[in-house]
Parts: sequence; C-alpha cells; structure tokens
Amino acid sequence: MTDLTALSYTAEHEWIAFDGDIATVGITDYAATQLGDVVFVELPAVGSAVTAGAVVGEIESTKSVGELYAPLSGEVVEVNGAVVDDPSSVNAGAFDAWLVKIKVDGTPDGLLDRDAYVALTGGEA
Repeated sequence: MTDLTALSYTAEHEWIAFDGDIATVGITDYAATQLGDVVFVELPAVGSAVTAGAVVGEIESTKSVGELYAPLSGEVVEVNGAVVDDPSSVNAGAFDAWLVKIKVDGTPDGLLDRDAYVALTGGEA
C-alpha cells in the first residue's frame, strides 16, 4: 500500500509520487469511486512531451468518460500497460494502479498535500 501522506495531489483528483525527477501519477480512490467501474484507459505514448494542465489521455467507466490531465510538464518515460490491459485494476486499488511516469521539468505550483486534498473532497482521498 502506498503511503498516502507522502503523495502530492491535484484538484483534478490525481496523486503524484516523486522519486527525484521522476513523478509517478495515478488517480485517487475518490476519482475512481466517482467514475464507477472503469472499463477503458488510454494513456500517452512513452516519449511524449506533456504539459501541465493539458489532456493526455482518457478514462472511461460504465457511467462516464473523463479526460486525464498531465499534472506536470515533462516527458512520459513509462506507462502502466497492466492498467490498459485491465482497467478495473484502478477500481481495485487506485493508489497501486499508477498510470504514467513522467520525467519532470520542474514541480508546478498548486499541488496539494493529503490534508488539503481531503478537505477538497469532503473527507475522501
């Protein structure tokens, strides 16, 4: 299980784990719950340049289709093919089912700590 207090969060319901200049990105349990049963995940290609705030993929559930936003600018260095092959793994454990790893150009302003994210969602991460 991921240490949720060590993560950064976005207002778009993504979590970020930093390891030097590599950021592992996924969606939160709150987002997975709001989506319902995830049935499709589209991720950017390895080597793609991404810009913070730009749409980089899609996540589809039985209830809706949502866009995935890059929380950071940089280059995609890895995608989680297991999530693409089995999108339901996001519902089984959103904090273990990371989506992409990005070599970041810098840390953006506006990331939230766990307490701020929980306050934003009304008590859930």
